[in-house]
Amino acid sequence: MEMRVFGATGRRVPVLGQGSWYIDQAADRAGAVAALRQGLDLGLSHIDTAEMYGSGAAEALVGEAIRGRRDEVFLVSKVLPSNAGRRAAVQACERSLKALGTDCLDVYLLHWRGSVPLQETFRAFDDLMAAGKIRAYGVSNFDVDDLEEAWAILGPGKLVCNQVLYHLEERAIEHDVIPWCRAHDVAVVAYSPFGHDAFPGGDAAGGRVLAEVARAHGVTPRQVALAFLTREDGLFAIPKASRPEHVRDNAGAGSLRLTPADIERLDAAFPRGPRPSFLPMI
Repeated sequence: MEMRVFGATGRRVPVLGQGSWYIDQAADRAGAVAALRQGLDLGLSHIDTAEMYGSGAAEALVGEAIRGRRDEVFLVSKVLPSNAGRRAAVQACERSLKALGTDCLDVYLLHWRGSVPLQETFRAFDDLMAAGKIRAYGVSNFDVDDLEEAWAILGPGKLVCNQVLYHLEERAIEHDVIPWCRAHDVAVVAYSPFGHDAFPGGDAAGGRVLAEVARAHGVTPRQVALAFLTREDGLFAIPKASRPEHVRDNAGAGSLRLTPADIERLDAAFPRGPRPSFLPMI
């Protein structure tokens, strides 16, 4: 399976934007576990979750799905801002590890910016790394001002990624966040890359362009969307997939390479719009 360097650590991991998913709350637990296991069978090894999802239930679900297969998984979880103090973050991570049935996370993220000083949170993360409980850490929903503050505390080589909202109709991060992360060797991980229950389709202009590009390549519109969002190095995506059909669709995006003409058409069909006054998140 193709690999890319993940952020400042230089760690080589599966191509996140082309065959990965996150798990939050699943109405059908057995179906979600089956979807995760099918994904592993297909080589989709990056799984993203958080202590917030289902108040820990999602982590337990992931733990069930990866039991006996931990070595196949690139595992990411997130700590709530309310648990981001130096002692509290360590305790939160330990709860996540227990729920996931593992002794180490590949990456641990601060879910979003809260009232706890970043320096305190990063000290907790460093403690967790020193204890062998996490291999790397990053942030989520950080705008450039937050990233600059984190960089001033950490310097180069520590922050591996910033997980942010990014889909065809929400391209705000292209103005400032992506250029900042590219300049500082920090990976950008897109959540909700298919939008929030509103993937472009039907007779809408953007939906027609997606369908035309998909037909030309013999793939699905969702595979085209993933390929467009991850068209540059350092851009990855984590589509939600709690059913086997989602997993199959995501897996099929791995070999898709859009042409410059495809990218130009999609860029015109889904303009990024003006620079926002704040970073959107859901």
